[in-house]
Amino acid sequence: AWGAAGAMVFGGVVPYIPQYRDIRRTQNAEGFSTYVCLVLLVANILRILFWFGRRFESPLLWQSIIMIITMLLMLKLCTEVRVSNDLNIKRRSFAAADSKDEEIKAPPKRSYLDFDLNYFWHWSKFTDYVQCVLTFTGVTGYITYLWLDSSLFVETLGFLAVFTEAMLGVPQLYRNYQNRSTEGMSVKMVLMWTSGDTFKTVYFILNQAPLQFSICGLLQVFVDIAILLQVYLYSSYPQKPTSHTAHPASTKAL
Repeated sequence: AWGAAGAMVFGGVVPYIPQYRDIRRTQNAEGFSTYVCLVLLVANILRILFWFGRRFESPLLWQSIIMIITMLLMLKLCTEVRVSNDLNIKRRSFAAADSKDEEIKAPPKRSYLDFDLNYFWHWSKFTDYVQCVLTFTGVTGYITYLWLDSSLFVETLGFLAVFTEAMLGVPQLYRNYQNRSTEGMSVKMVLMWTSGDTFKTVYFILNQAPLQFSICGLLQVFVDIAILLQVYLYSSYPQKPTSHTAHPASTKAL
């Protein structure tokens, strides 16, 4: 029981250790979709809020806390690497005026909030991601506090938490489809995703976790398998990659 609980708490972090080391080694994060971090942050914040309405096992709660910390560390590294590689990139912020743009020496005549869907989750500083996460946590936490007595709301919150996590592999699936390639992608990481999600789903079923957990766990396994199929298809039948900006002296790090 202790071994299974420990695997649940720390097992989700393991696939990102080689990912983190690869990005540090190559100093390039183009191959890694930071939307994976967004999905996991949203999913685990919602799961923690769900715990206040319906208490589930403590290992699942601690898993969410540790995963949030891990994703913030991944975002910090990816942001630093991306900005250092793209020296001429326009500085974007979660909510900032043009005067904070490092490329503009004189304050502009007009200012505006830099919160633009076209640049959402593509900001230039780690603190902007932290601000966004704190804003989301504050808003959803306040709504949860108001509706905590509603069983329908609590059950819906739990479903949204696990369904969002089930979509974890979708950003990477789409990134591979855009590039028409899985070049540089860590197959080890995807295999760890698949084995971890399989173990997690079995754990949910055996421990009679809320039904939402088991259903979305199965969905997550199917997405992982789809990414593995991409690895096979794109390696066996190479396709012409779509045009996209890449750093000429670096390799994709995922």
